Amino acid sequence: MKKSHKLFGVSLLALAVSGCAVTSQPIDRSVSEQRAQSDLINMFKDQEPLSGALTLHETMARAVKYNLEARLKVMEEALAERQVDLASFDMLPRMAASAGYAGRNNVSASSSQSVDTGTQSLEPSTSQDRDRGVADLTMVWNVLDFGVSYVSAKQQADQRLIVQERRRKVIHTITQDVRSAYWRAVAADRLLGKIDTLMTRVGQARDNSRSMSEQRIGDPIQALSYQRALIEATRQLEQQRRALSLAKTELATLINLPLGTPFTLVSPDDYQIPELKVELASLEQQALANRPELREQDYQTRISAAETRKAMLRLLPGLEFSAGGHYDSNSFLVNQSWADYGVKVTWNLFNVLSAPAAIDAAKAGQDVATARRQALSIAVLAQLYVANANFNEAQRQFQTSQELAGLDTQIVEQLRNRYQAQGIGELELIQGELNALQADLRRDLSYAEMRNAYGQLYSSAGLDPLPRELPSTELNVITQAFADSETRWQQGNLAPSE
Repeated sequence: MKKSHKLFGVSLLALAVSGCAVTSQPIDRSVSEQRAQSDLINMFKDQEPLSGALTLHETMARAVKYNLEARLKVMEEALAERQVDLASFDMLPRMAASAGYAGRNNVSASSSQSVDTGTQSLEPSTSQDRDRGVADLTMVWNVLDFGVSYVSAKQQADQRLIVQERRRKVIHTITQDVRSAYWRAVAADRLLGKIDTLMTRVGQARDNSRSMSEQRIGDPIQALSYQRALIEATRQLEQQRRALSLAKTELATLINLPLGTPFTLVSPDDYQIPELKVELASLEQQALANRPELREQDYQTRISAAETRKAMLRLLPGLEFSAGGHYDSNSFLVNQSWADYGVKVTWNLFNVLSAPAAIDAAKAGQDVATARRQALSIAVLAQLYVANANFNEAQRQFQTSQELAGLDTQIVEQLRNRYQAQGIGELELIQGELNALQADLRRDLSYAEMRNAYGQLYSSAGLDPLPRELPSTELNVITQAFADSETRWQQGNLAPSE
């Protein structure tokens, strides 16, 4: 009998344990497919349709407004603001309200016993109903907790400002990526048509040469060498086309266009060379004072200093004020509702022992934040000087590429005249056109690199392409703000946007 009871107990325990086991079911594929369809719709909804060829500044505006990473930073900033509001509530007094019902199955009675004789000195009696309702409303305010909560709220406010600086950094990065992709996409628009045309001509020449070889016309070795030269020309054209064809896809990703959406870009008629009309020393000062990474470290230093103040505050005794209202339906009470209040001083003596270590740790954190900012300052200055050197080199490379492109264009014109006069063969003309096309490609890519280096200079200096507040979030407003900023920078004006 006892054995069966033990077996029953073990079985019951095993059943209880198995019932507490946690299992996780895999997500059904249909749920993932619905999520994918929803994401495809939500990623591209509420976007203004394209109305024509995109300028550089309109492309930047679309990237800032619709790029998913930029949207994420806006959401993070909004979340940080809510967290600041939430931290402010910690400074309020603690208020607790309770209400309930209490009962028991017999009378709560008691008697007294003499301390001297040990005999019962009072017959059992009660002063409490078996069933009663109770309610309390109590407020407690600790001055020390208020001080610590106030410093914590200031730290949370600094965290929100850090999120703003990170958003600035994302805008700098996105606009710089857009600038680089835009000019490479402009080069693609200029040259892809020429590449396709020349590839068609090379293909026709290969077909003609292959047909002549099959008919055994001419020297076979010369014909095969001719075909090999044409295939090599095709390979070079395919490499050039591949390098250019991805530029527009990258740009479409940056501005959050559905991949495969056709769009055109405004291509300038000339190759205007930008000039830096501001001293490098001014850019150094701007970089050290305005780079998002350095300003973030400034806030981190302030947060670390606040940790030191919190550690020192915890050394102090806490002064606690309390007040409350109470109700008890007990019929034996003379006053069923009453209020009480009090003042109390509390002091955790162990905080006195741990405070020196806490203060030292907070000060060490402050020193680390300062050292990190100084190290980052050196890196920021190095980035600025590298960007300036890249811009100067990019200018020289573009001028050289432009001269070579001009010479190759003149050579092709001469070769074309000789080919029409049957002074040279088609392969020589194709090779000349291929050289000219490669020179145009190098010129356009070096121009894109020069434009990118020019923008990198101002990005390295931490200059904001947009003001902190815009009158609206319309695309034309953002586009105009980008254009105004670049106009001011070209004039040597580094003042923040109004």
